[in-house]
Amino acid sequence: MKLAELECVVLTRDIPERGLRAGDIGTVVQVYCGDEVEVEFIRASGETQALITLTVGDVRKIGYRDMLAARELAEVQT
Repeated sequence: MKLAELECVVLTRDIPERGLRAGDIGTVVQVYCGDEVEVEFIRASGETQALITLTVGDVRKIGYRDMLAARELAEVQT
């Protein structure tokens, strides 16, 4: 799967140490050689929750059947 910078993606697995769950939406901010991308996940307030390097297998493109939702974050140690 080819991803582009500024493309919105959906996380496909939980990353509890960063407070992220499968289904969270992020934005690709950097595409690296190989299969890695830098993705930023933000809170509804606009604060960054996580800026993390992932593989393209950790995310998927947003589909027309996806529904946006909000959830309350648990406390996460950063």
